[in-house]
Amino acid sequence: MWIHNLNPTLLNLGPLEIRYYGLVYILGFIILTIWLVKFRNKINLTKDQAYDFSFYLMLGVILGSRLFHVLVWETAYYLADPIKILYIWEGGMAFHGGLIGALVAGYFFCKKYKISLLKAADLVSIPAVIVLALGRIANFINAELPGTVTSLPWCVDFGDSQCRHPVQIYSALKRFAVAGVLILLSRKHHKPGFIFFSMVALLGLGRFLIDFYREDTVYLALSIGQWSSLAMFIIGITTLIIKYKKEIKTIFVSFA
Repeated sequence: MWIHNLNPTLLNLGPLEIRYYGLVYILGFIILTIWLVKFRNKINLTKDQAYDFSFYLMLGVILGSRLFHVLVWETAYYLADPIKILYIWEGGMAFHGGLIGALVAGYFFCKKYKISLLKAADLVSIPAVIVLALGRIANFINAELPGTVTSLPWCVDFGDSQCRHPVQIYSALKRFAVAGVLILLSRKHHKPGFIFFSMVALLGLGRFLIDFYREDTVYLALSIGQWSSLAMFIIGITTLIIKYKKEIKTIFVSFA
């Protein structure tokens, strides 16, 4: 057992508090921007457009993930103290809402500049998953999203004298693994959207399974996160089977 004693705050500068959780979003913005600038020619972007696209996506992620968390996960808490909605550095950013927000922002950007949304989604998928993995590490530092009680030797006491699954670390490792798979898939020629829908299916399946070890309220045997992730997996895998048969066949042949 390990007792969680990490300080989520990096610096206290008077009224200003700098947390590792907030730094992840800054780091994510930097990683995404560098990636888009480097590979901008794949979707015919200028350098300035790449910077704009990064801004659109980060704004969509922040707004979408926060609104989803407030409206779905902890509505009563934020209604009691609405100013807390602005305190994103304290945590409370929902992955599914962030995905929806990024898609909405990406749609408007691509429509404005007449760019293929599916090609743009493919390009963004790999850095997005890497940043998501870093986000789960930030969740661990924040001691939020604890797992269920267990007696496994690597369990963690997050401050309630119970030894729990470090599901944040499980999720981070899963997301790094998904990023690795997407990198391998991207080396082969594929129709636009293949990388994105592969990401949707893999992240949905992984989140669905890992959340069995996360302590959440359940509805009809599953948590909200699991129901949302199950929908992701079904959408992703169905789209892959229907629209990307050639790519799937190529993968199976290469491993045969």
